[in-house]
Amino acid sequence: MKSIQDIFPLLQTPKKIWITTHYKPDGDAIGSILALSLYLRKLGHTVTTVSPCDIPDFLGWLPEISTVYNYEAESSKVLALLQEADLIFGLDFNAFHRTKHLDKALATAKGIKVLIDHHLEPAPVWEYGVSDPNKSSTCEMVYDFINLHGGNAQIDTDIAACLYTGLMTDTGSFRFPATTASSHLMVADLQQKGLIHSPIHEAIYDSWSPARMRFLGYILLEKMELYPDMHTGIICISKKDIKQFQVNTGDMEGLVNYPLSIQNIKFSVLITEQTDEIKLSFRSKGNFDVSHIARTYFQGGGHFNAAGGRSSESFEKTIAYFKKILPDIHPGSITLQTD
Repeated sequence: MKSIQDIFPLLQTPKKIWITTHYKPDGDAIGSILALSLYLRKLGHTVTTVSPCDIPDFLGWLPEISTVYNYEAESSKVLALLQEADLIFGLDFNAFHRTKHLDKALATAKGIKVLIDHHLEPAPVWEYGVSDPNKSSTCEMVYDFINLHGGNAQIDTDIAACLYTGLMTDTGSFRFPATTASSHLMVADLQQKGLIHSPIHEAIYDSWSPARMRFLGYILLEKMELYPDMHTGIICISKKDIKQFQVNTGDMEGLVNYPLSIQNIKFSVLITEQTDEIKLSFRSKGNFDVSHIARTYFQGGGHFNAAGGRSSESFEKTIAYFKKILPDIHPGSITLQTD
């Protein structure tokens, strides 16, 4: 993969650019593709911005969100635009399968493929790009890309709002270890450009529906299991639970973090029954690598303290399997320490 700077000459003349992110996008995913698309449009490029599926309601206020295609709803149009693209940017994911249904189309597309991402072990499918697991978020990396390209003066309040959204959500409101001095310097610069941060916090964290609040209460009361001796909390959500509370895209955002608020819990797992697979989300505190667990046991990957995986087994068998291996993989286990 060539350096991200090597694409700068290609951006000197107008190009057809196509940008996407991972399936089930979060604040960093949508914030980064919108920020990059807004910046590139200012430079005169024709930009197509794509989400592999629907976007969570709590991100519906973002600037120019209406310009983002939902692939599942407009697949023919999206694929036609992909085939026309000169440059294809992948943001906040590093392997095509993370886009789910767009996997094969990306692999065969003729456009030059460019990566901007902060996950471990990028797949060898990108021609240009930057991959830095030490960065707090992809939005911080898009900010760095704009600066490296000499475009800092082009950052307006719309771009700033998108960048701040991804940075804030991926750092857990600046409390996760990935938050660095450069993260705070970025926020300072965005505020000097006119960013007002409090409405963004309100739009994301204080706009829940009554159903979502009741769903959270039900999950914490009925579905959270604690294993204090293994410093672990597990939440398991079935399709029946999702249907009962009419859960929308994004309503489970952040659920996996709740057990970590409990004293002595260092490892949290969310197991969710979805239509075609079982999804697992892992979070940890301190020096406990959950990306190792995701890669080794659940066909996944991610960051040191935040990772995800999947299972093709049934919901019940996946839960049983996880509980079976937990004594060997929990924080402090001999097996994991010597692995």
